[in-house]
Amino acid sequence: MLKIKHFKKTSSINEIKEALKSDGALIVDNILSNEFVKKLREETDPYMESTPNSEDGFAGRLTTRTGGLVLRSEKCRDLIQNKVILSLCDKFLLDYCERYQLHLTQIIRLKPGQKAQPIHRDRWAWGPHLSHVEPQLNTIWALTDFTKTNGATRVAVGSSKWDDKHVVNESEIIQAEMSLGSVFLYSGSVFHGGGANESNEDRIGLNITYTLGWLRQEENQYLSTPPELAKDLEPKLQQLIGYSMGQYALGYYTPPGKPGEHPEIRTPEYALGKIKGTSSSMTTEDIKKADPKTHIEK
Repeated sequence: MLKIKHFKKTSSINEIKEALKSDGALIVDNILSNEFVKKLREETDPYMESTPNSEDGFAGRLTTRTGGLVLRSEKCRDLIQNKVILSLCDKFLLDYCERYQLHLTQIIRLKPGQKAQPIHRDRWAWGPHLSHVEPQLNTIWALTDFTKTNGATRVAVGSSKWDDKHVVNESEIIQAEMSLGSVFLYSGSVFHGGGANESNEDRIGLNITYTLGWLRQEENQYLSTPPELAKDLEPKLQQLIGYSMGQYALGYYTPPGKPGEHPEIRTPEYALGKIKGTSSSMTTEDIKKADPKTHIEK
């Protein structure tokens, strides 16, 4: 019998990590209070309600997808930096990179009548080129209950190692049913898809995902949160967005300006006013001195 593992919010990080590696998907129950979810909904519902339905069958013609949540929601910023999730990212992603980054923020609302989404792997966003690594750790926070009737995510538990050409059949799928305030965690390699909403109410989840620091983000965080706005965020959040070196030699830039107005090579923190520059360029040694964990020059 197919089963998706459920954990308590007090479960050990190692226990959850091992289940994630073996199963590719799991649920941690009741992390968020009803009050937290209520406040998050108050911040994000106006944006969600103004979002039109998606225009293709994959994204869902009776589904709305609302992004850009770093600036739109304080509670979303809290969830992006959730200590349990970031500890899992440390253990799950750092085998393949020096640092990971925020990949996507999106409220997904399945309206009544939405059909089941095609089964897929999220890592296919980069094409068939990443089968040798695990590029992604994903969360869906339940802002309503997730049930079989209202479209709880369909997932093939244990499918992370399957061949890309594997055709998933219904006997291999289980739905990630969970209560409001719980979180569904799944890898970028597990086969999954949104369920069909056969109820009379919306099914709403907050999708926050993380990826390796040397990959292109699905949601362009630099455009959603440009430097003039990112400069006021918490340092950890700035780093997760991508205002830091992905690893050595990945992410430096040359500020625009008149000749001699700015240095030629700077780390992204310079755009936030965190590093004072001169007219001279950063040397290779300067870049090496950037701390690989915090990426703030010493």
